[in-house]
Amino acid sequence: MKMANQSVLAGFVLLGLSDQPKLERTFFVLILSMYLVILLGNGVLILVTIHDSRLHTPMYFFLGNLSFLDICYTTSSIPLVLDGFLTPRKTISFSGCAVQMFLSFAMGATECVLLGMMAFDRYVAICNPLRYPVVMSKAAYVPMAASSWVAGGINSLVQISLAVQLPFCGDNIINHFTCEILAVLKLACADISINVISMGVANVIFLGVPVLFISISYIFILTTILKIPSAEGRRKAFSTCSAHLTVVVIFYGTILFMYAKPKSKDPLGADKQDVSDKLISLFYGVLTPMLNPIIYSLRNKDVKVAVKTLVRQKQDLI
Repeated sequence: MKMANQSVLAGFVLLGLSDQPKLERTFFVLILSMYLVILLGNGVLILVTIHDSRLHTPMYFFLGNLSFLDICYTTSSIPLVLDGFLTPRKTISFSGCAVQMFLSFAMGATECVLLGMMAFDRYVAICNPLRYPVVMSKAAYVPMAASSWVAGGINSLVQISLAVQLPFCGDNIINHFTCEILAVLKLACADISINVISMGVANVIFLGVPVLFISISYIFILTTILKIPSAEGRRKAFSTCSAHLTVVVIFYGTILFMYAKPKSKDPLGADKQDVSDKLISLFYGVLTPMLNPIIYSLRNKDVKVAVKTLVRQKQDLI
């Protein structure tokens, strides 16, 4: 298509569940409930890691970052989703779409790197406990966390910059609840091969490399644990990393299944597979952030004690 025939889009229409309005109110209540649990659970984790001096360690510093990241990640998209369930005409401006894509993409990439950093922390704690205070000093773990945020932001900036430079013309319907970047790229009236290649490279860096790093770390961790002579010692050692391992399996297992291969989505498709893909993507965006604080609270005695102490202090103030 020639440039003369192209028009700059003022915004996009988010299809969501427009073709199934009866489901919208049901999903509004469900997603809103899950979002409130995310805000409460992760908010409490952030508070206890800040206020309880016993949790001023590298592991809980990373956990606080993870909780803050989950709040940011869901807040970048869930309010838009909730508004879409109640609004007949689900529109979003071009600039608003770009900002939403940037935030969600940045948070996802940051979490990938951050989970890798947390794996390294557990590796040092179990495999080199005597050197742990030196290796994981504040001068080390603060820059590690900061680099996770910077890396995620830079990756998102690159991907979104490439996307917004594309010419968009004609169809402006996104077959999704939010500005999902693959669905947006489908609407471009230009060659998107550079975007697909760029996202493929990003997938390798932010999915493949952390998964490989985490796998190697846990091979060494499990080898070290198995060498511990007592069953009680092995149980205690494994309990220090079981919560992180559970979160890693849920997060990477789901995201690799969904996004390992860049693929275009049909913006006008309305078959059951389209609806299924959208709902899986939606629930992935809220399920993992909701489960993280639950997993760390249930499987970590220090967090349980810190939460009980915080609740007791609030009750005393009342």
